[in-house]
Formats: sequence, C-alpha cells, structure tokens
Amino acid sequence: MIRYIRRAAALCLVLLVALLVNAARVMVFEADSYDDNPANRRIAITRWGQPRGEIVVDGRPVTGSRDSGEQLRYERTYTQGPLYAPVTGYASQTYGTTLLESAEDDLLSGTDPMLAPFPLWNDLSHGRRPGGDVVTTIRATMQRAAFRGLAGKRGAVVAVEPSTGRILALVSSPSYDPGVLSGTGREVAAAWQRLNASPNQPMLARAIRQTYPPGSTFKIVTAAAALDAGVVTDVDAPTVTPDPFVLPGTRQVLPNEATGCENASLAYAIQWSCNTVMAGLGVKVGLDRMVEAVHGFGFDDTGLRIPSWVAKSNFDTGMSDDQLALSSIGQFDTAATPLQMALVASAVANNGEIAQPHLIERTTTSGGTTVDTPARRTYRQAMSPSTATRLRELMVRAVEDGTGTNAALPDALVGGKTGTAQHGLGNAGTPYAWFIAWAQATDSAQPAVAVAVVVEDAEANRTDISGGGSAAPIARAVMAEGLRWEAEARSTR
Repeated sequence: MIRYIRRAAALCLVLLVALLVNAARVMVFEADSYDDNPANRRIAITRWGQPRGEIVVDGRPVTGSRDSGEQLRYERTYTQGPLYAPVTGYASQTYGTTLLESAEDDLLSGTDPMLAPFPLWNDLSHGRRPGGDVVTTIRATMQRAAFRGLAGKRGAVVAVEPSTGRILALVSSPSYDPGVLSGTGREVAAAWQRLNASPNQPMLARAIRQTYPPGSTFKIVTAAAALDAGVVTDVDAPTVTPDPFVLPGTRQVLPNEATGCENASLAYAIQWSCNTVMAGLGVKVGLDRMVEAVHGFGFDDTGLRIPSWVAKSNFDTGMSDDQLALSSIGQFDTAATPLQMALVASAVANNGEIAQPHLIERTTTSGGTTVDTPARRTYRQAMSPSTATRLRELMVRAVEDGTGTNAALPDALVGGKTGTAQHGLGNAGTPYAWFIAWAQATDSAQPAVAVAVVVEDAEANRTDISGGGSAAPIARAVMAEGLRWEAEARSTR
C-alpha cells in the first residue's frame, strides 16, 4: 500500500513541476507574445483605465480626458483640436497614436520608468503612475496667426527660434479635430473613413511629413554654397551669366520672371530672384560642393526627430549639369519640408548654425515635477558666419526693395526670400507659393524668429503667383507675433 502511495505522490510531484514549468513559460518567456496578442483586452483596458497626461501650450493644456463609462474608460479630448492637431496628433482607442501623442506615449500613459519614484518601481509594483505632461515650445499667438493666415488653404507654416531651435509654430492646413477619433464604435470608424477619403488630406502633417519643390527659396542655399566655395567673393560684382541661359548640354532655355538678370550680381539675383544667375552659380560650384553644402543644411537626413519623425528633404547626389542647374533653383528632384526651409532661414539668422529643432520644452510628472529638459544642441553648421552675415544683408534687401516687400514690419529688421515652385505634368500645375524669412527687433541683439510658409492652392493667376503675394503676408503676421512675444519676455526679465 505504501508503495502505491509513493507512486501517486511521485506522479503528483511530476505534475506539479510540469504545472510550474508551464506557468513560468507563460508568465515569463511568452508574456510578451500574450501582451501583444490583439485578442488580449486587458492591455487596452489598463491603458485607457486612467486619464492620459496633458500636452501643454503656453501654460495651458490643449488636451484632456473624458470618462466614457465604457470598458475602455477614458477617452482623449482636445481643446481647439484643429489648431493644435499638427502638434498633438491623435490618441485613439481604435487607431493608435500619432505625432506627440505617439512620440511621448509612454510618458503620457504613465508607463515611462522616469515617472517612477525609484528604478524598477513599475516592474515591482505591476502598476503605473499617473500620466506625465508634455510642455511644448509652441506659442499660442503665433500658432493662431499661422492658422488664420492659411485660412483652410492647403499648406503649412513653421516658425523657429534661431538661437535655440525651439519650434514656435507648427501648422498644417486644412486640419481636423483629432477628438473625433478618440473612442470606438461606428461614429469613430465613419470619421476615420471620411478623413482618409478627403482629397485635402487633413490628417497629413504637411509641416514635417510633406516635401515640396522649394523653388526660389532654395536660392539661399545655392548662394551660401557659392560664397563658402569662393565662387562669389563680391556679392555686388557681375556674375558673367548670360540671359537667355541655355541649360548645359541641352537646347533648353531657362527663363527669368525678373528683368535685368543678364550678368547680374548675386545681390541683384537674390533681391529680384534671377533664375539664370543662380542656376549658373550652382553649375560653377559643382555637384560635389553643392551636395556638401545642402547636407550642411540637413537635406537627405533620414534621422531628424522633433521628437516626431520628419520626412527626408531631397537633393540628388548624382546629376548631370543641366539637372544640377535646375536643382540649384529648387526644381528638378529637389524637395523640402516646410520645417527644412525654416531651418534654412534660421541658419542665416543664427550666424550659419542650425540649432537642433525641438518641440518639447520639458516633460513633467502629473504634479509638475520636471522629468526631463532637452539640452540645447547644434544640429548643423550650415555655412560660415561671414557667409551668413552677407546673406542676411541680401535677404534684407529683398524685403526692403525686392520681391519680399509684403513681409516688411515696422521697427524690425526683416530678411526674406520668395519662391514659386512649379510642379505637375509639364509644370502645368498652379505653382506653390513659398516664403522664408527671419525677423529681428531693432532693439534686440539677435533675430527672434525664422519662418517658412508654403501655400499649395494660392489664389491668383499663374503669372501673378509669388511667395511675396500669397505667402509673405502670412509670414509677416507670424513674425509680428514672434517679435511681440520676445518683447514681452524681455520686459519680464
């Protein structure tokens, strides 16, 4: 009898060991696969079981959480959703997260280890802290000025503080209310289908995810390359450029919208936007030095984060001379995000240096304790300080007496460059209107803001469209708010 009891005990022991081994397999080795299984509702229930942290603009949250009373309890809400959607993105119980809601999801949802009182707290407690807050660099008045300026037209505006890289405005238009995607159910699915089917692509973050031919705004990059390479030593000297200008190796004539471009100086070419002069200078600089120059501004960088990822701005590294000529005036395959062109203006304003662009001032716990403050870093040295000084002078001429007069501001020094970017089959599409600029108060030691504006559907006759007519007034309004903000900040120091 005792023998049978021993056998039964041994069998029970084997079964117990097998049970423990299987439990360890499920709970330790295969835990991640179960967590990631779409059928596992517990993850979603826990994720949405508490309010998310806030995204903050100028000291006020532009997000919130609503108790839905459903199994996924808290839904995301947005204050002035369309205004800030290009910054916040959406946090949807159905479709996931985008932009800041995605890049800072761990902090906002409370799972970031930095929120814990000490290391490994979350692992030991199997819980989560209240969601932390993301304090942005956005200035509400500048964001509103850019949004009003675009007035629902397709396009984008980016404003940057040149000395620090803070992104002060980030607008894409037309926009949408991310709150309609927050929950679950038929209404959310219908809103998702409607937004994705719209030909205006309201959910496209044009400011950082869409690239456009930059047109004549790219001439600032070409001018920097020519000055740094020594191809131009005197900005007021003739450049020995014919008009008409035949693209190298072809019979194609490159036209000018401006007059007086034959043998014009670099200064005149920037002031009145001469295609022939800038195309000729690009060829004289040569492909290798042009590629080096554009990489100095950040073109072809696939790793830029703000912290959301930014689309790569393109400049081909293998081109014939005729293609290089067109690329040097922002045509052919050259393409840039609005953020990239704001960084071009910022480099001119900041002695050739581009500070790392960033959208987050700091992150905090729900109680306001700082978790992290990004340090100021250099992103690129785009050109020499002496070249930046000369380009500032040329951009000021373009605003004071050139194509950019619509951007002028009282009691401020403004430098700008217009652009009209052709596109479509045979360049038959309505040109995009561009304007890049920077502004400095007369009583300030450095520029306060650099801005880039692109308008896709400018309302004008094809021959009349220019960045100066469609985009410059928007830039002026944004820069005016930037100067006002800087003045207020200085008065409180």
